[in-house]
Amino acid sequence: MSIACLSDQDARQIATTLRMLAVDAVEQAKSGHPGLPMGAADYATILWHEFLRFDPDDPSWPNRDRFVLSAGHGSMLLYGLLHLYGFDLPLDELRRFRQMGSRTPGHPEFGHTPGVEVTTGPLGQGFANGVGMALAGFMANSRLATATFRPLTYRVFGIVGDGDLMEGVSAEAASLAGHLRLGNLVYLYDDNQITIEGATSLAWSEDVRRRFEAYGWQVQKVDGHDYAQIRAALSAACAETDRPSLIICRTTIAQGSPGKAGSAAAHGSPLGKVEAAATRRNLGWPEELFHIPEQVLELCRARVMQVQKQHRIWKNQLRTWRRSEPELAKLWDQCWQGTLPKNLAQELLTAVGKGEEATRSLSGKALNRAAALIPSLVGGSADLAPSNNSWLDGETAVAPGEYGGRNLHFGVREHAMAAALNGMALAGCWRPYGATFLAFADYCRPAIRLSSLMKLPVIYLFTHDSIFVGEDGPTHQPVEQLASLRLIPGLQVIRPADGPETALAWTLALERHDGPTALILTRQKLPPLPRIEGFDPLTIRRGGYLLADCVGRPDLVLLASGSEVSLAVTVARELAANGIAARVVSVPCLELFIAQSAAYRRRLLPGRVPRVAIEAGRGMPWWQLLGSNGHFIGIEEFGLSAPEHDLAAHFKLTSAQVTERIRVLLRREA
Repeated sequence: MSIACLSDQDARQIATTLRMLAVDAVEQAKSGHPGLPMGAADYATILWHEFLRFDPDDPSWPNRDRFVLSAGHGSMLLYGLLHLYGFDLPLDELRRFRQMGSRTPGHPEFGHTPGVEVTTGPLGQGFANGVGMALAGFMANSRLATATFRPLTYRVFGIVGDGDLMEGVSAEAASLAGHLRLGNLVYLYDDNQITIEGATSLAWSEDVRRRFEAYGWQVQKVDGHDYAQIRAALSAACAETDRPSLIICRTTIAQGSPGKAGSAAAHGSPLGKVEAAATRRNLGWPEELFHIPEQVLELCRARVMQVQKQHRIWKNQLRTWRRSEPELAKLWDQCWQGTLPKNLAQELLTAVGKGEEATRSLSGKALNRAAALIPSLVGGSADLAPSNNSWLDGETAVAPGEYGGRNLHFGVREHAMAAALNGMALAGCWRPYGATFLAFADYCRPAIRLSSLMKLPVIYLFTHDSIFVGEDGPTHQPVEQLASLRLIPGLQVIRPADGPETALAWTLALERHDGPTALILTRQKLPPLPRIEGFDPLTIRRGGYLLADCVGRPDLVLLASGSEVSLAVTVARELAANGIAARVVSVPCLELFIAQSAAYRRRLLPGRVPRVAIEAGRGMPWWQLLGSNGHFIGIEEFGLSAPEHDLAAHFKLTSAQVTERIRVLLRREA
């Protein structure tokens, strides 16, 4: 709640400082978005100075309020706030806005700038990230709170713009937040009615208030430049604990600019030297660039002292709670530190067994064993849990007002699910996963890309991984998705072929803390693979390994992933019957295999020996391994609606057809 009310004069002084810092930084960079920071400065001032809990000396304080600038193009507003309120962002960094190596990039980047909670810019993503953050807080409190102390009472505050609310991901996320009654979520909507092309009325005429009320949100509407209205609305939003809140702030873009206020010209371009000077005169501001009045610094320092006192009180309460609740304290440490059992790989290998099963089924066994060992592991599916095998047995589901479960029902909302998973990972405490069909990974792609940019250890489960989905037809048969996911920098893509590979895939995903992992899983059953004598399952960690070999130097190396590995083994036997010695290398993860030493790869892939990769999808990423004398056997077109075995024959992926294709290739090159 509000603890340090500003006079209108003081609030105006801070807001004007924020406006002019944005004007000067954008002007100096000769690029940027001055309009939103200038228009949003008034309500941002009240939010940060009177409501937001933070500690610039400890930006990762677990119980801090999270601030999400979903309208990330207005980044100079956030940078100005971080500087004024004592974060490690010197004024020289504001002067270096959008320059190489600065801490003030064009859009806020998590992990790059102290105090930035989330990478934003792709509109709507920040909105959905905040929903995940809010959900994570409620879930943690349900597991950790006692009658005398609730360790996590943070709220998620955010600024969203017209573009955020136009993007479909925000609609999905808003619907989910309203359904779950996330009363710790408060968004201020910068309703300036301007987009890049002009007035929002060019393409938008909906009633935002009624839409969000229909989602189950508390909605208020205020003059975004009236401090009393802003304060009253934020107080009412914080008092509402059973619904998320949207405060529609009617603002003027580029407020204070005499020539460009209310104009699309101020959205994504500098005001210009003449207009910047006119704005200074209009606001009564000194000529000095990046000027910050001493009075503003004193006000902000006083606010910092207040919130740091709150932090000290919380730490004392946490220490008392830890002493009185040792089991909950242990759970806190396990969740926040991401503790994993030392024998995780062996536990998961035991869990999957050795039978003939679909890798989605094997994944479900590994997931459930992992969840029994790792209390921070939580997640769900986009209404596909029975198909994805993503349900945690024996655990309850999160529901409106009931947040103690570990299973999440995201509904048919892949966009929101993936973005909310990012928010949960950013919030801390939880290790989230989400599941859907691989054909629908494209709905998740913007959020997956941001997972990689932010190096978040989110786990994505994608089942029904090829044309062998069968009768559902080409709309549900992924062809290009696997290759497409491999093109995302930093995403670890693992397509296991049987039980041991699935167990190690989960092990690798859970052990990774510097980026996301996508597990690609079959619907159809796969046979357990025969392996060379003395095989160590931990070799699978290398991403590619020797599965079956021949006597002496091979005439051919077969590489494959997932369901095509057993096909490659069969083909190798049939080639051997024709006098062709073939080696089989299973490659569940191209990224990890390519990252191995050149010497390791040479041992598996001898020079001048032809290489053939087999995978039921497009082949482009495989060429990193195949070289000039390599070949790819896969699918370069959309699938068909037909039974699985008919599809294999049509696309020439039966063992007999692949064997013959390879024999023809070798004769041609002889």
